[in-house]
Amino acid sequence: DEKIQVQIEQSNSEGQIIDYIQNAYDKYDAIVINPGAYTHYSIAIFDALKSVPIPSVEVHMSNIYSREEFRKKSVTAGACIGQITGFGIQSYIMALSALKNMHKKGL
Repeated sequence: DEKIQVQIEQSNSEGQIIDYIQNAYDKYDAIVINPGAYTHYSIAIFDALKSVPIPSVEVHMSNIYSREEFRKKSVTAGACIGQITGFGIQSYIMALSALKNMHKKGL
């Protein structure tokens, strides 16, 4: 099985997250993002994800669709090729696996 290299970035600042996304262009093949509370209202993160021509997957450790009503809407998911939610830490592994398979297929 092929190995993949992962770079992990974390920030509680919306502006810093946007910088990470924009700096991913020409450096990385894909983005796995958990926007946290920004999921529900950050048009700026949505725009940043749309601005880079690399695939992204939104992940959440909890199932956001089984939580409070306001948490069920993701404005950032629409900028991603997919969303994985509710599988705990496994959500990240699933996202990496999906992106790796897509990359191998040239998608």
